[in-house]
Amino acid sequence: MLDHVGILVADWTRARAFYDAAFAPLGITMLNQVPVEYTGGVRVGGYGATSPDFWLTEAAQTGPGRHYAFAAKSRAEVDAFHAAAMAAGGQDNGAPGLREHYHPTYYGAFVIDPDGNNIEAVCHAPG
Repeated sequence: MLDHVGILVADWTRARAFYDAAFAPLGITMLNQVPVEYTGGVRVGGYGATSPDFWLTEAAQTGPGRHYAFAAKSRAEVDAFHAAAMAAGGQDNGAPGLREHYHPTYYGAFVIDPDGNNIEAVCHAPG
């Protein structure tokens, strides 16, 4: 349904370091950084596994409270995402574990990024 999404970040360097670390266990990396000549001088970059699906745009004002969930292949990837995001300065918003109130096999972890967004990794595979 969605092709790509993006969020605004106040501090490009801090956000880039956070997402580089948090996404590494999921096989997600920065795939494209738009030259600032095309963006009015702000930094814009897209993350993904094979195509840039999640974009960061540098902005003076951000807007916390958005929620994005990223698919993990295994529960171990969810655990590694949470640990990496926390080590990179994230704030815990739900440790890795089953969320059976969503679905019996829903295994997820939630972290608040440096701009206040709720970032999740989720695995739907059975134990």
